[in-house]
Amino acid sequence: MAADYDVEFVERADREARILVRGITPAFANGIRRAMIADVPTLAIDTVRFIENSSVMFDEQLGLRLGLVPLTTPRHDEFGEEDVVTLSIDVEGPGTAYSGDLVSAEPDLVKPADENVPIIHLKDGQRLEAEADAVYDRGKDHAKHQGGVAVGYRHLQHVTVEGDLPEFEDEERRIVRGVIEDDGDLIPTSEFGHDLTERYPGKEVSVEDVPNAFVFHVETDGSFSVEELVTRAIDSIDDRAAELEAAVQL
Repeated sequence: MAADYDVEFVERADREARILVRGITPAFANGIRRAMIADVPTLAIDTVRFIENSSVMFDEQLGLRLGLVPLTTPRHDEFGEEDVVTLSIDVEGPGTAYSGDLVSAEPDLVKPADENVPIIHLKDGQRLEAEADAVYDRGKDHAKHQGGVAVGYRHLQHVTVEGDLPEFEDEERRIVRGVIEDDGDLIPTSEFGHDLTERYPGKEVSVEDVPNAFVFHVETDGSFSVEELVTRAIDSIDDRAAELEAAVQL
């Protein structure tokens, strides 16, 4: 997909990042957001077979909790919508059953993204034993397949210092959120408590949106790194555009 846009990381971690993208329209920015939420397939538990459940929770409640455990794989491209991977759990109380207690039939291919997600606390004599099938699907079909758990964007805002405040004018708080641009520097507003008067005390400033520049805040559930989620979302848009182009030419 050919395009003239620039991408820059403002903040970066494995599962959370702020990414500045210049040269895109609001419609395309929203398309990227929707693709990260709905179009990138992930693995999630879909069917659970209970062998023993003597806990205080019904099977259906535990099935829901197991379905919300994020799963990850180093080889997403190897999965199709018909593929199934089985995981099992066998925990006896007293103690808490965690996501790390899920044992994958193919541990080198599929495993829980986190090991410390609590599933159920078991009292003395209680036991949870079950088998679960994980399938590959998209967030638009079920929320448990949303690899992007928090995805949003804001305009990049440019701040200009106009001068000093009048000598006897009271300084009022001015709250902005996101990322500002000041003399070419990108500064998350969290660094000054989102209050411009903390960064520019005694100054009169103006704030305006930078045209076609958006800062994405992306957080994943561990199914992907941020880079992989964004890349796969862009690829999904590219694929749909190619499909539409082919259909129009028929």
